[in-house]
Amino acid sequence: MNDIFAPDSWLNLTLEHINNFLWTYILIGALIILGFYFTWRTRFVQFRMIGEMVRLLGDSTSTAGKQPTGHKHISSFQAFAVSVATRVGTGNLAGVATAIAVGGPGAIFWMWVIALIGAATAFVESTLAQLYKRQGEKSFIGGPAYYILHGMHSKPMAALFAVLMTLTFGLSYNSIQSNTICGAMNQAFGFEPTIVGIVLAGVALIIVFGGIHRIAYFSSVVVPFMAISYFLLAVVIVGMNIDKVPHVFNVIFESAFGLGQFAGGAIGVTMMHGIRRGLFSNEAGEGSAPNVAATAHVSHPVKQGLIQSLGVFTDTLLVCSCTAFIILISGLYTDPNLNGINLTQKAMNSEIGNAGTIVVAIAIFFFAFSSIIGNYYYGESNVRFLTRKRWVLQVFRFLSGGVMVIFGALASLDLAWSLADVCMALLTACNLVAIAVLGKYAFRLLNDYRTQKRQGIKDPTFTRDKLPEIAHDLECWE
Repeated sequence: MNDIFAPDSWLNLTLEHINNFLWTYILIGALIILGFYFTWRTRFVQFRMIGEMVRLLGDSTSTAGKQPTGHKHISSFQAFAVSVATRVGTGNLAGVATAIAVGGPGAIFWMWVIALIGAATAFVESTLAQLYKRQGEKSFIGGPAYYILHGMHSKPMAALFAVLMTLTFGLSYNSIQSNTICGAMNQAFGFEPTIVGIVLAGVALIIVFGGIHRIAYFSSVVVPFMAISYFLLAVVIVGMNIDKVPHVFNVIFESAFGLGQFAGGAIGVTMMHGIRRGLFSNEAGEGSAPNVAATAHVSHPVKQGLIQSLGVFTDTLLVCSCTAFIILISGLYTDPNLNGINLTQKAMNSEIGNAGTIVVAIAIFFFAFSSIIGNYYYGESNVRFLTRKRWVLQVFRFLSGGVMVIFGALASLDLAWSLADVCMALLTACNLVAIAVLGKYAFRLLNDYRTQKRQGIKDPTFTRDKLPEIAHDLECWE
């Protein structure tokens, strides 16, 4: 009972109320409205140009390397891999299970819906990141802080976004990912969390001190491996239970639209949990992926916008759906005692035996560790925006890749989750205002790209003189 009066308990409860208010009543509505608006204004770019997205991703695998300027640039594929590394994390295993346990199987349908419209939002924010990017010491740099500063000319708002991004991704989320890894390793193998945390921190520091190029290389190798492996496992499980697939789809759609849900008022809960889980998972509109989208070397900003739209589909329609199908095939989602990662592990065990716990632990390790690396870079890019002092960056590297990873292995993180969620809500609000104001330039860039394609130009290019009214705000498109 004394815990009720503990300061951290009251703070955690207050933050939870603030977070629920921000996300439930304000941000989800804004994200949905803007998602539909961007879908309409881009003429359904996420559907009409999906073939172009895949083609661009394939072509980009060989574009990294030395350019005529002497700078070593990041390819579109590498930037895509880093962004997917942060999107595909523990939420894809634990978060999906929670959405199903609380909101019912119909939550998966609403996750799919929000991914389909959110892909247009991801296109706009990543295209703007490319448009307003700057040339850094070793690669391009950019993101919402940069297009807020150079596009909206609001230095205080840009600085606020950079601080919130650094605190949320660079620090808080890394401790949360580390905590999840250590818990899974302890449950599956009995490894001591302290030892796991120290090892994680050591490996993370080796990678992050190599800068964006080492991070990009690591992500471009690990992300495809983990995503494809998890997808193939899900395909095998679905294949083993092919007779249950019609029932799974029936359960999803019946839960999403069933008369029982409407009559009991549960449809609102189902929609809210599906939409909220989908938004947290694919990050469309939150302003995180544009930080790495800006680093890619492309001939036209729209190219990276299209590739980042594909990242939303990869996260939600592929990885989240894999977890959902495994859980729904098992039938264990009806057990009120199972939730989160425990539900995923039990569902996996029911399909492949006791090895399921180990498989989930290994999957979480790759998913969460790649998120640690990607989250660090989001923080680094915003630290660089705030200051050019090298010692500040070095301190941040030790804090993000070392101290917070070890802290996460040892701490209980309820308060960290609440703080991070409130920061995420505030930085999402900043980003939504910016892309709503600047989105018109993304639309014009898309029209230019489509015009060049219709003219038979296979590789469209952009120069800043095509947007003369803002040419003085652009640096990298001479």
